Amino acid sequence: MGTGSIQKLKLLYIADILKQYTDEENVLNASEICEKLLEKGINAERKAIYNDIEMLMTYGYDIVYSRQGKKGYFLASREFEKPEIYLLSDAVRSADFISPKKTRELISKLSGMLSINQAKKSGGFYINSRNKGNNEEIYYNIDYINKAIETHKKIKLKYYRHILEDGKQIKYSETTRLISPYALIWQDDRYYLVGNYEKYDNLIHLRLDRMRKVEITDIPSRPFSEVSEYTDTFDVSDYTAKAFNMFGGELQRIELRCKKDKLEQIIDRFSDKIFIFGVTDTTFSFSADVLISDGFISWLLQFGTDVEVVKPDILRKSITEKISALTELYK
Repeated sequence: MGTGSIQKLKLLYIADILKQYTDEENVLNASEICEKLLEKGINAERKAIYNDIEMLMTYGYDIVYSRQGKKGYFLASREFEKPEIYLLSDAVRSADFISPKKTRELISKLSGMLSINQAKKSGGFYINSRNKGNNEEIYYNIDYINKAIETHKKIKLKYYRHILEDGKQIKYSETTRLISPYALIWQDDRYYLVGNYEKYDNLIHLRLDRMRKVEITDIPSRPFSEVSEYTDTFDVSDYTAKAFNMFGGELQRIELRCKKDKLEQIIDRFSDKIFIFGVTDTTFSFSADVLISDGFISWLLQFGTDVEVVKPDILRKSITEKISALTELYK
């Protein structure tokens, strides 16, 4: 590339230099910016830098000239601020379905949005590889599934589960499935596909980290209105609120009586929009629509005697049977 062409890129290089080397605690003056440009093969005069920075500010870059301590320029705001980068990096690090390799790549990209000094101060991010998945296909599969949802097409995939072989060896079992995909849900640090398996008239949840060889077919998806309560739009937020631990089940209206000190946990799970009634000195009651499942029963049992199912009777019976089975097991 000729010298003239490189000079035309000067503004872009200055923007990159400010992103990479400056922040509120680290500034560069015009002479230092000239030195950084020279490392990239661009000759620049100190006086011209002032005009270049003014042009970048006119374009929209939030560049500030600091007069405290060392005088110089720094980039005051970025696409993502430091706390946002830390938040996103922690989310990536803690997500079990993201492989160690991809975790490092994503955190490296996020750290690249900070200045060099900010990235150093972060101290890096510890990655517990032991709890991380190893399915490198998951990122392509997310793209395929989203395209299938948008185009209302079924997907074909291989689904894997762990089994014990010969009573002691952990192996994978593989099944091929044809699924009508409706939504992707990130719940409890897992990524799930909600869809319909062609053999049944209900919704199923499949973990993306257990999927391999996802293909988009030419077969139209089954309308979700045939297997769910939704008609025009599959309401992900509403569905997630009703499903516990991503277990499917029959949708029913439930009524719970709770100790008052469990209000925070109830609001965390059902939101503060619940209708509360039957308030006493020690308890309150509320009702909600929930998918009745083993996941919901397990969630209830963690509260012991602090949360009681009032309705429906079938749920009370299921809990009684579960408690009886546990009692028998631990005799």
